[in-house]
Amino acid sequence: MALFHNYFVYIMTNKYKNVLYIGVTNDLERRVEEHETGKYEGFTKKYNCHFLIYYEHFTRIDHAIDREKEIKKWRREKKNKLISAFNPTWDFLNDKIHDI
Repeated sequence: MALFHNYFVYIMTNKYKNVLYIGVTNDLERRVEEHETGKYEGFTKKYNCHFLIYYEHFTRIDHAIDREKEIKKWRREKKNKLISAFNPTWDFLNDKIHDI
């Protein structure tokens, strides 16, 4: 039985926009803050991926996880096109997600 809630697939980058991190979460605002502050050791802390540039909303966790896995398999060019279609100027969205 699938539960219906809020889940997000998201992409973080560094200030130079040359590193991408793809993740999934049930609380986008909290997770972005954790990336910003480097709360956990790992890829985003090591490569300073503190800036949200893309997200998608899902109501089922299995759909969100499937989408995360799909995007992670893509080449960088296809990821860039996905981001640009959603966020053409690659603005940092950290401060624009408080009401999601």
